[in-house]
Amino acid sequence: MIKKYEEKMTKSINNLEQEYNSIRAGRANPHVLDKVRVDYYGTPTPIQQVGNIAVPEPRMITIQPWERSLIKPIEKAIQTSDIGIHPSNDGQVIRLVFPELTEEHRKELVKDVKKKAESAKVAIRNIRRDANDYFKKVQKGGEITEDELKDNEKKVQKLTDKYIKEVDELMNKKSQEILTV
Repeated sequence: MIKKYEEKMTKSINNLEQEYNSIRAGRANPHVLDKVRVDYYGTPTPIQQVGNIAVPEPRMITIQPWERSLIKPIEKAIQTSDIGIHPSNDGQVIRLVFPELTEEHRKELVKDVKKKAESAKVAIRNIRRDANDYFKKVQKGGEITEDELKDNEKKVQKLTDKYIKEVDELMNKKSQEILTV
């Protein structure tokens, strides 16, 4: 019974990690391109599937499309995304140069990181509430005893504490990464 709720909490953590990967922290990270889709013959396609992505320098990403005709669509997709980087190309390779982050921008990013962590905590607490509601319902229906209800509530609380702690650790790690110059 509890396994189902643990899986949901794990999904919340995975979602938070994906969101954190898409936040650029002054260094070139190919994961910032994860959500960018290119119009490839009428189909929105992830950039990773239309070219080779590399990080030749700490603050640069290069994208080498497998078809030269894709350079313009890739540039357009990057410009319309929320990455905030303007691509440049030499006719064969697209370059994304990441500027140094200002102190003010770093602080804004840390606020965003904290906001995303808080959303993940709320999601985890909602899963705990759903689990407890479910256990109370089956206890009223006579499927489990009062002791089993209390036991399940304790287990769910332990899981909640574990995942909330994990969210805090991820948040602190990402905040440190952003604030490190």
